[in-house]
Amino acid sequence: MKLFMKLKIILPAVALVFVGLMSSCEKDELNDSSADMKASVDNTADLSSSKKADDTKPQGTLKVVNLGVAGNFAILTKTGITSVYKSSITGDIGTSPITGAAMVLDCGEVTGNVYSVDAAGPACITTSASMLTTAISNMQTAYTDAAGRTTPDFVNLGAGNIGGKTLTPGLYKFTSSVVIPTDIALAGGPDDVWIFQVSGNLDMSSAVNVTLSGGAQAKNIFWQVAGAVTFGTTSHFEGNVLGQTAIHLRTGASTNGRLLAQTAATLQKSTVTQPQ
Repeated sequence: MKLFMKLKIILPAVALVFVGLMSSCEKDELNDSSADMKASVDNTADLSSSKKADDTKPQGTLKVVNLGVAGNFAILTKTGITSVYKSSITGDIGTSPITGAAMVLDCGEVTGNVYSVDAAGPACITTSASMLTTAISNMQTAYTDAAGRTTPDFVNLGAGNIGGKTLTPGLYKFTSSVVIPTDIALAGGPDDVWIFQVSGNLDMSSAVNVTLSGGAQAKNIFWQVAGAVTFGTTSHFEGNVLGQTAIHLRTGASTNGRLLAQTAATLQKSTVTQPQ
């Protein structure tokens, strides 16, 4: 009986202690769980913040290629300019160091000045050997600049076949030739720059068009080409061509840009418009 009475007194006390301990454990677990959840939220916030920072990080600005005095020309070459009548050239043309006799075209095909190192060639020639020497030097410097740009944004895009693509601003490097068998578009703003480094030839098929969108400007597009450049019949091109060899425009081909060739440029009833 006495034992029963003692147990009757002790058991409620033990029960209270046990309940207290359980409550304390649950509270600790809840606190730990809350802390873990807070840490998880904080980590998620950090990742989100990091992603946002990456998304809004200003991109490196690709600088235009400085053409110097060569930029004053629609067509500038070292060994001649020929045209199958009637082409239409808007802008100045010139050739040096070869004689002006290497410019085989009619004065009526040019809306602009025709510069030569001597008085030979078309009747409308303006002789300016010193200026042409500077322009040719600037053209070669521009070619070297474009070819020497590093850290390309794209390397061998499409294995050199860029037909059908929309090209965003940036530096494009090709270790072989480039073909444009179907229409392409260059999409970007008025201050964006494109530089294409082509180790081989650049060939655009007949009736293919290069178009610009979003305010992109031909004056900010540079095609540095080590091999020959050929624009097919009735095709249309955009941008400045810095060619180490010849540039050929087939019948009816047109370009909004400059033809800057370290050998010759040939036109066949073609249209060349110097961008402003």
